[in-house]
Amino acid sequence: MLRWWHTESMPKRISKQPSDINQAAFQMVRQLTNTDAASIPRVKQSDISRVMAAMGRRGGKIGGKRRLTTMTSEQRREVAQKAAQTRWAKVSEASKP
Repeated sequence: MLRWWHTESMPKRISKQPSDINQAAFQMVRQLTNTDAASIPRVKQSDISRVMAAMGRRGGKIGGKRRLTTMTSEQRREVAQKAAQTRWAKVSEASKP
């Protein structure tokens, strides 16, 4: 006598389960909305780099001004001297044969 009736109600396993919870959520939303991977637009690496560079420039402009207002005149002088020494060191290295 064969006893195979219990196998009909067993759920089928997903062949490839995502290891990350974010990937699992992404797959679940994709299945619920009936979208395939081809319809999702891909972002180019150059676009990401361009956006990140713009964000860095904006933060750098704000950061430099804020740093200048919070530093004492002695601290500003020390930073300026260090910057000048670094610039002149590069000039002397470039002029060496």
